[in-house]
Amino acid sequence: MNTMSKIGIIGAMELEVESLKAQMTVENTTTRANMDFFEGKLGEADVVIVRCGIGKVNAAICTQILADLYGVTHVINTGVAGSLNAKLDIGDILISKDVIHHDVDVRVFGYPLGEVPQLGTREFTADESMVTLAKETCTEVIPDCQAIVGRVVSGDQFISSKEVKDALIANFQGDCAEMEGASIAHTCYLNKIPFVIIRAISDKADDSAEMDYPTFEREAAKHCAMLTKEFVQKL
Repeated sequence: MNTMSKIGIIGAMELEVESLKAQMTVENTTTRANMDFFEGKLGEADVVIVRCGIGKVNAAICTQILADLYGVTHVINTGVAGSLNAKLDIGDILISKDVIHHDVDVRVFGYPLGEVPQLGTREFTADESMVTLAKETCTEVIPDCQAIVGRVVSGDQFISSKEVKDALIANFQGDCAEMEGASIAHTCYLNKIPFVIIRAISDKADDSAEMDYPTFEREAAKHCAMLTKEFVQKL
C-alpha cells in the first residue's frame, strides 16, 4: 500500500455505501452538492466514500469534488449493472477494460457514435494495474464468482428491452450497461486520475430486468463491497 494514496470510492447505491462505511473509521464528513463524503480509513487504506446518486451528471459532479476537495489519487466506482454479454450471469463481476457513453450521438458532424465532440477519444481506458489487481482480488475474495474484464457502456437509461440491449452490443460491443461509469471515467480522464469500474451483474438488461433487479441488487452490492474493501488494501 502506497501511503501517499487516497482512494475515492463512489457507489450509486446507499446499501453498498452503508456496508463499506460500517467497516471504516470515519474521520471527517463533508456535504457538497447534496452528497455526503466520508473521509477516513478502510482497513489500512486512506479513503473517501460517497454515494453519488443515479445518473451521469451526479456521477461527474461527485468525481470532480473528489478531485478538487480531496485530491484523490485513484477512483473506484462500484455498483450493479445489466449484462450485455451472454457469458456474464447474474452475480458475476465485470471489471472495466474501458468505458463509453452509449447515449452520445454527434454522428451528423462526423464523430463516431459514443464520442463526445472535441475530446479526442471515445473510449476511456481504465488503469491497467488497477484492473489486474481487481481481478486477482475478486478471485481471492469471491472464488465462486466469475470475474470478467470487459467494456462498460453508460447512459441515462435503465436498459430493460431486448431491442435496446441488442443495439448496445452491435454498436459498442459492450459487456455491461449502467448509468454512471462513463462520466466518472470521463472526469478521471480530464483530471488524469487512474480509475476502475467494478460492477456486479444484477440483471440481463432485457425484458426480465424489471423482475430480476430488485431480487439481486442486495446480493450484488454485498459482493462489490467485499471486493472493494480488500482491493483498496492492495492499491
